[in-house]
Amino acid sequence: MKMKRKWKIISILMILLILLFLGSLYVSKHLLTVTSYVISTNKLNKPLRIVQITDLHNGQFGTHNELLIEKAAEQEPDLIVLTGDLLNSNERELSPVLELIRELSNLAPTYASYGNHEKQYEKNYDFNLAVAFEEAGAKMLEFSYEDIEVNGQKLRLGGLYGYCLPEKYLRGNEADAAEFAFLTEFQNTESYSVLLTHMPYSWIANDAISEWDIDCVFAGHDHGGLVRIPFVGGLYAPDQGFFPGRDCGLYYSKDGEKVMVLSRGLGKSGRIPRFNNIPEIVVVDLLPE
Repeated sequence: MKMKRKWKIISILMILLILLFLGSLYVSKHLLTVTSYVISTNKLNKPLRIVQITDLHNGQFGTHNELLIEKAAEQEPDLIVLTGDLLNSNERELSPVLELIRELSNLAPTYASYGNHEKQYEKNYDFNLAVAFEEAGAKMLEFSYEDIEVNGQKLRLGGLYGYCLPEKYLRGNEADAAEFAFLTEFQNTESYSVLLTHMPYSWIANDAISEWDIDCVFAGHDHGGLVRIPFVGGLYAPDQGFFPGRDCGLYYSKDGEKVMVLSRGLGKSGRIPRFNNIPEIVVVDLLPE
């Protein structure tokens, strides 16, 4: 009798674990959360709210992404930034992404930057995504920037797909000269500067956030480590490998004056599912000091 009772308890525990596992898989694919950050600066005299959406990978949150659009609208953004991998490079159909962009651009000025999947999509299908995105309402920024005014506040907003290595890597021929030239020009402003760049690795591992004079960088790509282990964090991130440690959140420069915003994003690529990793929209409130 004791043995039967023991196996009954084990069976119940196994069933509960399986249910928890399946539940986490479900919420990590279908639910949405909003992660909010506050960043102070002496370059603004009025608050600005930026909503970041990244790494959708053709995901759907409600019919025609209505849940995602509603959640973004609830934040009442002054500016929306899309930091890459909204689509999958091997799926030709673009209408869901373009429909989403049209709806988001009705909420606030919307700007986009390339991810690796956008770059590969253009190669696979010989198609100019920048034109399609802009016709839908989002200005694509690639090796380009605009000096804009939002709510009477001056911003320099730019976009670049690349590693953005600082000068010391240029001397060793590791950094890309074109990236270096663009960022050198981009950082030369008195306005609050915001850079959209998909890949976060160099900003974390190569001191780019300290070396470049850029106030705020928005990135994605890491999917929050995809599988998030309690008390440990993400399991794997591109470029960083297993147990990256730094796979989402705010990462400040050494002097605390500049910051990278790294989002867990909304979707995934590849066969491994998100686990314990609820898709997120990021909201950043820029507040005057």
